[in-house]
Amino acid sequence: MPILNYTTQIQASKTVGEITNILVAHGARSILTNYDDKGQIKNLSFEVNTNRGVAQIVLPVDPDAVLRVMSKSNSHVPYRLQCREQAIRVAWRIVKDWVEAQMAILETEMVKMEQIFLPYINTHSGQTLFQVFESQNLLESGKGEVTK
Repeated sequence: MPILNYTTQIQASKTVGEITNILVAHGARSILTNYDDKGQIKNLSFEVNTNRGVAQIVLPVDPDAVLRVMSKSNSHVPYRLQCREQAIRVAWRIVKDWVEAQMAILETEMVKMEQIFLPYINTHSGQTLFQVFESQNLLESGKGEVTK
């Protein structure tokens, strides 16, 4: 099965605008679009109010990972679409779809905004919570049974 959105022709800047609108409609503030040295959008960062103060969140996107998946022989993605420009478009569309789905869950009041974006919340050290989790090996793997 091909990767989600592999045929999209929607430019990343348009998709980022759509994501921004979705986040603003759900309480995000101070949204910042961050660019790399080549002028490509590398991520979005934004803030949300929580019961514990303002959470700063960085929404990542990794077009290189998407391109690797699209370029695999079993990806079913036509060769003409296996390029970085397409991977950028696809990566942002996937993030947009994920954000939309998460906001649908938020609207049901089953979760809080900070719960959805927990791995991407920036800590005082400048790392995301996931990066801290990973660097400190907080989940020891290979230790046998899961405890309750």
